[in-house]
Amino acid sequence: MTISILIADDHPLTRSGLAEWIKRNENFSLTAEVEDGTEAWRVIREERPDIALLDIQMPGESGISVAQRIKDASIPTRPIMLTSFNAQPYVMASLRAGAKGFVLKTTAVRELEIAVKQVMRGGFYLDSQVAGVIGDRESMPETLSAREREVLLVTSKGFSIKEIAMKLCITERTVQAHLTSVYSKFGCRGKGEALLVALKYGIITLEELLEGTSLDEAIGPC
Repeated sequence: MTISILIADDHPLTRSGLAEWIKRNENFSLTAEVEDGTEAWRVIREERPDIALLDIQMPGESGISVAQRIKDASIPTRPIMLTSFNAQPYVMASLRAGAKGFVLKTTAVRELEIAVKQVMRGGFYLDSQVAGVIGDRESMPETLSAREREVLLVTSKGFSIKEIAMKLCITERTVQAHLTSVYSKFGCRGKGEALLVALKYGIITLEELLEGTSLDEAIGPC
């Protein structure tokens, strides 16, 4: 399946470089390249690309605002923030707005490709350089069981309920029950918010989120 991608960035060199990278990759297709958030939102509403690479600071609407609009409208486009800023407010605001990835513009193209593919399969991707700015590391009692924590971590990598159940030798209903328990304990409505809480308080580390791209790597034996 070809992954359709929108580029939204007010810097011409960044746009052209990303566009060329997409055109050279047989797994990707370029939906459009735009220079402001208002135009990005129009294209997303009309074309519904699989991925939106959004700069945080653009004329018109910011990338964070566009991500929030996507979330509020329940549009299936997955936002990835592509930015020069890794300060805590930008990272946390992006995740709360529904961003599925946060990648710095200094990252290697290979890492951006990994981010796009991981986000497309339902996971999250956070650039390793933002590890030091996630949350304030305040202490919080360990409220998750080992299995609840494991299930939250693996679902955040994009694996399906069915895949996780088979690997853990449990039923799909049990996997869903673990997730429901996590959401209840954290006061969250979904895995994105739950992951944000887990990252903020160190229940799951950014390194754990980024490592292991297969079920065998992410989960040990039953």
